[in-house]
Amino acid sequence: MKDILTESIKQWAIERNLHEADYHKQFLKLTEEVGELAQALAKNKTPENVKEEIGGIYVVLTILSMQLGLDVRDCIKYEYQKIVNRNGKMVNGVFVKEEDL
Repeated sequence: MKDILTESIKQWAIERNLHEADYHKQFLKLTEEVGELAQALAKNKTPENVKEEIGGIYVVLTILSMQLGLDVRDCIKYEYQKIVNRNGKMVNGVFVKEEDL
């Protein structure tokens, strides 16, 4: 299923030739975005700020996926299919999968 927003992000990237750019640099951009999210959380920023940072991560991941010949939605679907039946428990506020307990 193709969602309009992700398709719009992809089109935006194509119009700027980002889909053909160096994926190594896009990965660096991803780490920058994750750092901005970490900063927003560490500083107890508003939900609006956190939303902005999570959105930035999705945009960068969408473009990185394109550069690697993948579709971000297929990546999400693949991972979801791995975790959908996963069991485990919370340990100190972190979900630990059963085989790692």
